[in-house]
Amino acid sequence: MGGAASTIAAKLAFFPPEPSYQVDLDEPTQKLKLLGVPQSDKGDVSILQTKRGHYIFAVFVRNKGATLTLLYSHGNAADIGQMFQFFIELSDRLHVNVMGYDYAGYGRSNGEPSEQNTYADIEAVYKCLKEIYEVKEEDIILYGQSIGSGPTLELATKLPQIRGLILQSAILSGLRVMYRIKYSLWLDIYKNIDKIPYVSCPILVIHGIEDEVVDISHGKKLWELSKMKYEPLWVNGGNHCDLQVFPQFFTHLKKFITSMERQSDFKTVELEESIIDLNYTLDITNDIKCRPSIEEIEKSRISTEQKEIIAIRPSTDRKLKPRISVDKREKPRKSMDYFGKSRISTDQAERGRNSIDRFGDMMRSVALCNIDCLRQTLSQED
Repeated sequence: MGGAASTIAAKLAFFPPEPSYQVDLDEPTQKLKLLGVPQSDKGDVSILQTKRGHYIFAVFVRNKGATLTLLYSHGNAADIGQMFQFFIELSDRLHVNVMGYDYAGYGRSNGEPSEQNTYADIEAVYKCLKEIYEVKEEDIILYGQSIGSGPTLELATKLPQIRGLILQSAILSGLRVMYRIKYSLWLDIYKNIDKIPYVSCPILVIHGIEDEVVDISHGKKLWELSKMKYEPLWVNGGNHCDLQVFPQFFTHLKKFITSMERQSDFKTVELEESIIDLNYTLDITNDIKCRPSIEEIEKSRISTEQKEIIAIRPSTDRKLKPRISVDKREKPRKSMDYFGKSRISTDQAERGRNSIDRFGDMMRSVALCNIDCLRQTLSQED
């Protein structure tokens, strides 16, 4: 029953946009690069294999002399191509390295988005930071925006030595975006309200007072439940996706980063083997020869999607209403020049909804990051 509820929630909660970038191999350097993204040469692109069998894309923006690294989990309706300039801005203004990634089913990552898949995704990125970029756990700050607060808090509960945690426009849980409920229900997703008391690092909460998507009460409750509270930032006049235009946004972030840089005393806590399982195979190295081949990724993508297409054809589908995206009906995705065959996305097929339409409306409200707002923010910054 729990598995079925999780599947339903995933269909209603995630809205991957049409990919904003393509990936190609730079022949002279033998490194992957983003195509169609301004200043893409400032980021190192990696393909990571998750323990759930997906290949996801990540980008690492390096800042020379930085001592801390942000592991950034973006909001809904966005991908690393759209977020890339913001990653650069974070790196430049805060003097940190930034690692961003796309969840399964987002951008050029294959598979389908789901709560459990996002947990596997962020674990793969964390392992990459440790093994490939040799970033220590105590030098990592986890940063979760909107729905990205889900995988961020899940990982934070398992890593007691991380330097800090930033939650921007975060949610208490999926259901709580729409309803005021006292107890967590079995069909809910991203139960951040139940996890945050177990995070053992300083926590910065940022939320817009005028947030119309995720009410500020979410941010205030998360801050209240934090064990190690840092001075929060409640942005007067700030909505859900425009916080970057307010001067105090980067000022407060810089203050937090500076405070984290000054910390030197960390309690050594031995991790139990059962806390986090990162002992799966990760086919990534600085040598391009060890990356999965394009054919492997394409076969994995098509195989996954064919199974999912078959799985969503019960006879009851004809009784259900067609799925409508938050912004518009999803268009067929364009093929990648380098990856060959066109991507067949099951998200773009019209799907039925069952009788829990009210729950669907709630999850739709977790559009969580209107990328148009972010674009407007960046243009204003320019």
